[in-house]
Amino acid sequence: MLNINGLTKQIGGLRAVNCVDLKLGQNEIVGLVGPNGAGKTTLLNMISGISAPTAGKILFCGEDITYLKADRICRKGIAKTFQIAESFPGLTANECTMIGALFGSERKISMENAVNEAAQILDFVDFPKEKKDTAIKNLNVVELKRVQLARALASKPKLLLLDELTTGLNPKESNEAVDLIKKIRTGGTSILIIEHVMSVIMGVSNRIVVLDHGEKIAEGRPYEVVNNQRVIDTYLGDMNAF
Repeated sequence: MLNINGLTKQIGGLRAVNCVDLKLGQNEIVGLVGPNGAGKTTLLNMISGISAPTAGKILFCGEDITYLKADRICRKGIAKTFQIAESFPGLTANECTMIGALFGSERKISMENAVNEAAQILDFVDFPKEKKDTAIKNLNVVELKRVQLARALASKPKLLLLDELTTGLNPKESNEAVDLIKKIRTGGTSILIIEHVMSVIMGVSNRIVVLDHGEKIAEGRPYEVVNNQRVIDTYLGDMNAF
């Protein structure tokens, strides 16, 4: 589904991502980990069209999307969430989700259908029913993350890019997020996820890719990666923590 070759991003004198290759198949969850500043978010931003690469190529379902704008990439089936769950503060949770349904894909749907779809998707992500008509500015962090996820899912993505979905969540909320990620994959959506909580990455990923200083230093099944000595030295540290 996703085939990245030699992807590079130069920012001034810094090479934030350096010649990264990555593949992701249908119904697969790939975890992306590494130290702060490793280039993880920059990589997702290039895939989603938020930032243009300096070099390299991104193929999605066989089509070259390397230099397409973010809105066109979204309509082709790639949706992204963000580390900081921001949205339209004056709109309600339901209205924010409707935006994804109305404008996030090539399909044309009526306002009535968008309302119905938004309600269904908010239920799917376990958003509190009593807060669907609450303004975004009055929601807590967990609720904001659920709305952000709902809005992304409303665009009917084939590939979902998740940037630290569980940041700021307690262990119970993180476990619920893991179950939700698995449920999304079961519905036919592939996922590329950035996460610092290794228990989350280990619990959901088919494969893990490790970045450090913009370069891919390891890739493989979860237990292969966490037992890779270079990954331990660079990122994981004490293996007894896991």
